Amino acid sequence: MKTNHERLREIFARLDSLDYVKPNQIPDIDLYMDQVTTFMDDHLEKSKRYPDDKVLTKTMINNYAKNNLLPPPVKKKYSKEHMLLLIYIYYFKNMLSFSDIESLFGPITEGHFMDASGLSLQDIYEQIFSLEKEQMKRLKEDMIRKYRSVQDMFPDQEPEDQQYLQLFAFICELGFDVYLKKQTIEFLIDQIRAEHPAERKKKKQPNSAALSNG
Repeated sequence: MKTNHERLREIFARLDSLDYVKPNQIPDIDLYMDQVTTFMDDHLEKSKRYPDDKVLTKTMINNYAKNNLLPPPVKKKYSKEHMLLLIYIYYFKNMLSFSDIESLFGPITEGHFMDASGLSLQDIYEQIFSLEKEQMKRLKEDMIRKYRSVQDMFPDQEPEDQQYLQLFAFICELGFDVYLKKQTIEFLIDQIRAEHPAERKKKKQPNSAALSNG
């Protein structure tokens, strides 16, 4: 059985293996659906939990378009900006509802999608992901603090049971952190939704028709 120290080292090794998709890795030509799913599977492979998991499928992408998360393709082809939005959706879809993602990305898509005159989606993407290294450093430091905070817990238990209880406490600490951050994100999205009611109502109308035809 692994010790908790070994588990922590493996966690950091896994985190170090993760990376984000660089804009220069995305083709400058528009892609068909099969090319999109293949690209995402290849470049986000290390973020999958199980080897057989799919990063994106045709059904997922069609659902994103139907639910206004993603602008429709042009002549069945997806642009580089579509790809950037899909990467964002991939990261958010496991923690937020379609409705929340739509509200969060509505102003971004409306103001910056395929807009060559101002700040592009690629500009936004590059600035946000430039914070990745510093964020990873802070995350590891926080995880070490949480890990150390449980090391003296359950001193009267047998060593094996103590190891598991400390591991459980560590996971709970991580989980509580995720819970609080998710609450914060949802609170901010609710504010965005309240501040842009007209845009949200406008976007909902074609969505209903698309779902009824699907």
